[in-house]
Amino acid sequence: MINEIRAKRHAETARYFRAALQLSLLALLFAFLASCAANPVTGKDELMLVSEEDEIKIGNSVYRDALWSAEGGGGEYQDAQLKRYLEGVVMRLHKKSHRPNLPLTFSVQNSSVPNAWAIPGHVVMTRGLIAGLENEGEFAYVMGHEVGHISAKHSAKQMSQKMMLGLALGIAAVAVGGDDYGEAVVGLGALGGQLLLLKYSRDDELEADRLGVAYMSRLGYDPNNALSAHRNLDKVFKEYARSVGQEPGERTFFEELLSTHPRTSVRIDEMQQMISSTPRSAMSGDGSSRATYQSLTANMRRTHRVYMEYYDKAARAFEKNRIAEANNYINRAITEDRTQPPFYALAGFIYLKQNNHGDAERYFRAALSLQGTYQPAVRGLGMMNYRKQNYAASIDYMKQAVQTFPGDVTAQRLLGLSYYRTGNYRAAINPLETVAQASPKNKTIHGILGQCYENINDQKSAYEHYKLQVQSAADNDVGRLASARVKEWKPRFEPEQIKKK
Repeated sequence: MINEIRAKRHAETARYFRAALQLSLLALLFAFLASCAANPVTGKDELMLVSEEDEIKIGNSVYRDALWSAEGGGGEYQDAQLKRYLEGVVMRLHKKSHRPNLPLTFSVQNSSVPNAWAIPGHVVMTRGLIAGLENEGEFAYVMGHEVGHISAKHSAKQMSQKMMLGLALGIAAVAVGGDDYGEAVVGLGALGGQLLLLKYSRDDELEADRLGVAYMSRLGYDPNNALSAHRNLDKVFKEYARSVGQEPGERTFFEELLSTHPRTSVRIDEMQQMISSTPRSAMSGDGSSRATYQSLTANMRRTHRVYMEYYDKAARAFEKNRIAEANNYINRAITEDRTQPPFYALAGFIYLKQNNHGDAERYFRAALSLQGTYQPAVRGLGMMNYRKQNYAASIDYMKQAVQTFPGDVTAQRLLGLSYYRTGNYRAAINPLETVAQASPKNKTIHGILGQCYENINDQKSAYEHYKLQVQSAADNDVGRLASARVKEWKPRFEPEQIKKK
C-alpha cells in the first residue's frame, strides 16, 4: 500500500513538472515568436533568434574547420600579393552591401575544387575557381553573391529555423509525455558548423544572385560578367572532375553543390532578367579589368596547373591505395614547383604509408620549412611519433594540429590516445569525446573512454560509455572489458532494469 501511494505521488509529481516545463517552453516559444528583426535587404520583419554578435561568434568558431575541411580543404593559399589584390575587390563590394559595418575577412582556400562560400564574418574562394574565372568582373560577381548571403542573413535565418524546430520538438515531447524532451532542448545550443554549412535554398541562391549583380554594378563592373561567371563555373567543375579521373556514375561531393547551384539555360535566363532590371552605375574602364586580373593571378594559375596535373591525381591515387602511382605524380609535382607545402606533406604521408619514417620526416619538415604551421605536416609528424611510441612528442605535435584545425578527427583521436597511453586519462577525455561524437559507431572509442573515466573515478560516465561499447563492438578486447563492467555495475546504476527482470 505504501509503495502504491509513493508510486502515485511520484506520477503526480512527474505530471506536475512536465506540465510546468510545457508552460515554460510555450512561454519561451511565444517570446521567440516576438523576436523579429528587419531584414537589411528587404526591410521586412523576419523571425530572427540570432543576434548579429552571435552570428559573428558562430562564424568565427567554425571558420578554421571550414577552411581546412569544406570544399576540398587545404587551408589558406599562401600568396600575400594575390590576397591583397582580391581582398581589395571584396572589401569594395562589402562597402556597397547592405551590412557594410559587419566585420568581414577574405581568404583564398588552397583547393582545386572550384567553389566559393560564406559564413558570417568570412567569405572564401578556392584556388580552383579563381583560376577558372576570366576577369575581375566575374570575380566581383561571385564574391558579391557570397557577400549577398551574409547581407540577407541567410545563415542566421537557417539558425533561427533550426532553433524553432528544436524548440517545437521539445514541446511536442512534453505534450505527449515523452522522456526525451531534455535532449531536444539542450540540443539547441549545438548549432555550430553543421548548421552553417547547410546548403542554401534555391530562393536564397536567387536572392544572392540578384545582390551579386547589384553590388558589382554599383562598383562599375559590367553585370554581364555574371553570365560568363556562371558558364565558367560550370566548365571548371567538369574540368576538375575529368582531371581527377572521376569514374562514370560517381557522384562526388562537389557535384552535390550543384543541386542548389544549377547552371542551366533557365538559370541564365533568370540572370538576364536580373541584369536588365538592375540600376547601373557608370562603367569603370572596360567593366571587367581582364588584363589586371590575368596579370595578378598568373603565378597562381601556373601553380594551379601543377596541382591539377599532378598533385590532385597523386592525392586521389593515395586515397585509393595506389601508392606507386601516387609517388610518381607527387614527385613530378615537386619537380615542377618546389614552393608548395602540400606537395611535400603528401610525399611524407606516402613514405609514412610505406613505414619509411626517415623519408617521411624529411618531407614533413620540408613542408614546414615553407609554411611553419602547415597543419597536415604537423599532424604527419605526430602520426609518425605515435607509431614509434614517442607519445610525448606525439602529444606536442597533435596539440598544434588541433589548435589549427579543431575538427581534424584523426589528430584529436591520436592526441587522446597518446594521453591515454601515457596514463594521463583526464587529459585524454576531451579529444576522445570529440572523436566519439564524430564517429559514435567506432569499434573501440567508447571502451577506451570508459577506461579513462573509470581511472578518474567517474564510474557513472564510464558505465555509459561501456554500454555504448557493448552496442558497437562487444567481441574485441575493449568490448569484453566493457561487457564485464556493464554486468558488474548494472545493479548499481540501473536497479530498476534488474527488478523488471
